[in-house]
Amino acid sequence: MSSRREKIEAMLVDDPQDIFLRYSLAMELDKEGENAASLEQLAELYGESPPYVPAFFMAGQQLARLNRVDEARTVLRDGIEAARTQGDSHAAGEMSEFLASLGQLGE
Repeated sequence: MSSRREKIEAMLVDDPQDIFLRYSLAMELDKEGENAASLEQLAELYGESPPYVPAFFMAGQQLARLNRVDEARTVLRDGIEAARTQGDSHAAGEMSEFLASLGQLGE
């Protein structure tokens, strides 16, 4: 039986630009502890035009878990700006709250 990751990868062969599949793959890589590959996938997603806003938040959370707090802050700030540009006040608010919690942890 195929793993969830293998199923996602198989679907990506048919549609390599599917943003949700690419995001799902990044989440599976994170679950498997393949942080570098996961973060690379997320960076590709938020590096696109327009950026995929949820990728900023997930990357920020993952970086914080890896004690890469300065990098997490940078990604979250960029994500907040992208969310506001796209009119996604909910995502901007969630990332702002998480960013604030990192400030408290880092001080």
